[in-house]
Amino acid sequence: QVQLVESGGGLVQAGGSLRLSCAASGSAFSINAMGWYRQAPGKQRELVAAITTRGRLDYAESVKGRFTISRDNAKRTVYLQMNSLKPEDTAVYYCNADVTSDYHSYEYWGQGTQVTVSS
Repeated sequence: QVQLVESGGGLVQAGGSLRLSCAASGSAFSINAMGWYRQAPGKQRELVAAITTRGRLDYAESVKGRFTISRDNAKRTVYLQMNSLKPEDTAVYYCNADVTSDYHSYEYWGQGTQVTVSS
């Protein structure tokens, strides 16, 4: 079993910055990729950014140039630096991890952290 613990959400004015963190814990697993998704009220959950163990990056078009995803493999932690935030970035942000354990792949989600950007 893998647990994902998120932190760093909050309320910020438009143009401001926030940094989200997500730490994975558990035993007997390896991480293939970690990422951040978000879900705004009335909308589907969408990918924000993802990073693989080898460093491959994926970003939603709407956040390119403003958000940066990074990870610390030793700490099993992924970060999302969010700059130039806009009101449309308001959503619950969820950490996601794609892991391998005992030769099987599993997907885990964090509990979500609220990000609110005021205009």
